[in-house]
Amino acid sequence: MGKLPKGAGEAPSRRRRKGVLSVCAALMIGAATAQAQDAFRAPEAATGRSVRAVDAPTHAMVAAANPLAAAAGRDILRAGGSAVDAAIAVQLVLNLVEPQSSGIGGGAFLLHWDQAKRSLVSLDGRETAPAAATPDRFLRPDGKPMAFMEAVVGGRAVGVPGTVRLMEEAHRRWGRLPWPRLFEPAIRLAEEGFPVSPRLNGLLGKETALKSDPRALAYFYESDGQPKAVGSLLKNPAFASTLRMIADRGADGFYSGEIAQDVIATLVGHPFSPGDMTLEDLKAYEVIERPPVCGTYRAYRICGMGPPSSGGIAVLQILGVLETQDLERMGPGADAAHWMTEAGRLAFADRALYLGDPAFVSVPTRGLLDRNYIKSRAALVRADRSMGRATPGEPPGRRAFLAPAQDGIEFGTSHISVVDRDGNAVAMTTTIEDGFGARLMTKGGFLLNNELTDFNFVPTADGKPVANRVEPGKRPRSSMAPTIAFDAFDRLYAVLGSPGGSQIIGYVAKTLVGILDWKLDPQRAVDLGNFGSRNGPTELEAGTEAEAWKTALEAKGHEVRLMEMTSGIQVILVTPAGLIGGADSRREGVAIGD
Repeated sequence: MGKLPKGAGEAPSRRRRKGVLSVCAALMIGAATAQAQDAFRAPEAATGRSVRAVDAPTHAMVAAANPLAAAAGRDILRAGGSAVDAAIAVQLVLNLVEPQSSGIGGGAFLLHWDQAKRSLVSLDGRETAPAAATPDRFLRPDGKPMAFMEAVVGGRAVGVPGTVRLMEEAHRRWGRLPWPRLFEPAIRLAEEGFPVSPRLNGLLGKETALKSDPRALAYFYESDGQPKAVGSLLKNPAFASTLRMIADRGADGFYSGEIAQDVIATLVGHPFSPGDMTLEDLKAYEVIERPPVCGTYRAYRICGMGPPSSGGIAVLQILGVLETQDLERMGPGADAAHWMTEAGRLAFADRALYLGDPAFVSVPTRGLLDRNYIKSRAALVRADRSMGRATPGEPPGRRAFLAPAQDGIEFGTSHISVVDRDGNAVAMTTTIEDGFGARLMTKGGFLLNNELTDFNFVPTADGKPVANRVEPGKRPRSSMAPTIAFDAFDRLYAVLGSPGGSQIIGYVAKTLVGILDWKLDPQRAVDLGNFGSRNGPTELEAGTEAEAWKTALEAKGHEVRLMEMTSGIQVILVTPAGLIGGADSRREGVAIGD
């Protein structure tokens, strides 16, 4: 296991919250069953609230995207479980209550901090392309790329899932409670039912492709085609059986036998977009330990996930550019947004050219994070004028045979942050890619990912290969950015991450700046209006304080786009008095602890 590398005013949000699960609503819809009611009634489980103990320090905490999932993790911590144990329980419940975002049919990245050993480890549970995959996978017969939804729906888009093997490997290394114990909360909810949340109901109402799958249609919708109502009880006995099999047999119960055969039959049998994954692909899947990518930002050390994720590198590049400025003096506003968005353009230009699966692409990670290189990139930013569109840089160690890639679309993701009583921490970002994945539900009661659409649809540009093209056994580039930060004394300080596709990078960077530069408490940093650039328009979150910066940014030449930016940031901050939690009020997340 790798050691941690050595080295080195509040702004109220004016967000118009739409569809956010209020405390009262949570209590009402939780009344469907005693278990659900108890979880939603947890006194700390108030969506959009910072959580901090008053009478006694909070020494253990879970921040997750749904109150039921967070409560499951908190209960595991109370039973003596480790941070990893809690994260596993959270993930399994999220598969039920937030099926559009993550689950055992997808993949994940996990960062683990071992307090006793002073060791930081990152595990790659990203999905892989089947052995039969070829670079032209998402090209039509005429050589043109498929439309996104054309590629997403069906077996063609499904990558070999990694989440179950990742959970097992993390538990083998850092688990305390017996493996089957971690499955109990999700099994109980699957059998006894849980209330449909406002967010799940709303997303089902907007969804169209999911209804084409008979199992998903029967599970999520009424006979008239309307989504199950808010508060109605949703039971999933098939998923309970799946969980029991994995609890009994370990990950092998997923990657071989009845469950594996069901996965293959589901994707191969799709009527118009069959997949080519095999049982051998499932059996061959392996979790990979990767070196974390770390860098300094002012007095802090920030660590994240390296390739095939672009998240860690891009966040560190953005922070490296911002470090040349006095962000604390600027405070939240148009000037800070200008520097943040310009830094984002530079990072995304490099991301498009250089980032991919390191087993297939020579990623110049060290060069991209070289301080002198980042300073040279920062020198390209003018204080009075936007650069418009950035071009890739030339970091040390680069290779010039690659062509820049266009961004794909990523939506279906969730993030889990956990700190246990011993100071161990987990930052885990988990996904099935698009909302509801490939719109394929197995007989086992879970959805399959469409992760292969994270690859570039067009494999070459100007006669050069694209770093993120489809290849057999390859892991698609990701934007997921699970992050752990340490203070000047190398003490655990912050655990965070977010869903949001390629916007994850900006969400995490904004939150770090809010906490580290602007000294906001975690909840205020999370709820601060989102803003950034992915080397295109300057994106400002509509309905927040960020919208007011539009005119000033346009005066600097920014092409501004006001838009919904539905982050789902989960933060735990370590303070001398205990733990403070922040859960994004744009979604249904909560931070709860003891």
